Amino acid sequence: MSTRAGILLLVSGPSGSGKTTLCERLEKAGEAYYAVSATTRAPRPGETDREDYFFLSQEEFRQKITEDAFIEHAEVHGNFYGTLKSEILSKLSEGRDVVMDIDVQGADLVRACQDSTIKSALVDLFITVPNETELRSRLTGRQTDSEEVITKRMNNSLEEMTYKGKYTYLLISSDRETDYRRFFSLLEAERMRQLRHA
Repeated sequence: MSTRAGILLLVSGPSGSGKTTLCERLEKAGEAYYAVSATTRAPRPGETDREDYFFLSQEEFRQKITEDAFIEHAEVHGNFYGTLKSEILSKLSEGRDVVMDIDVQGADLVRACQDSTIKSALVDLFITVPNETELRSRLTGRQTDSEEVITKRMNNSLEEMTYKGKYTYLLISSDRETDYRRFFSLLEAERMRQLRHA
């Protein structure tokens, strides 16, 4: 029986597009490994090292940057976040599919990665919503944010949507079940494509 290398499914999309829920569901179903990021921020109550994040000191993180240990990394509000190359490569080499939930800037960095395994495994998907009205509805539906925060998220989301043309695949969100069915279908199609080269 043919074996194949793992797929690196990179997923981006604005707040409210449902991307995190889809990635979590894929992992829960045992279909893919949901990549754990590294961060220098302090653990929040209930968070576990190596499960929620790889919690690193600023010094450790900076050292790993100099070692070119990250596929992508960024500084956000004074804290560093990044995805460890070794974490992804170990799973891909086992033939496991990996899903990454990442912003558009991070996606550019992953695409620019020169590692041959990552380049051949990479599949990128942008998840969006049908229109601005639906986006606002989803962002206000959480009922946890102030109008100021919602406006900021709206603006950020509209900016992110301008990047959708950089992605190989586009999923326009409808309802959760339809979204997941299409999301999983993409992974299955990519698995069949990979088998041709196995």
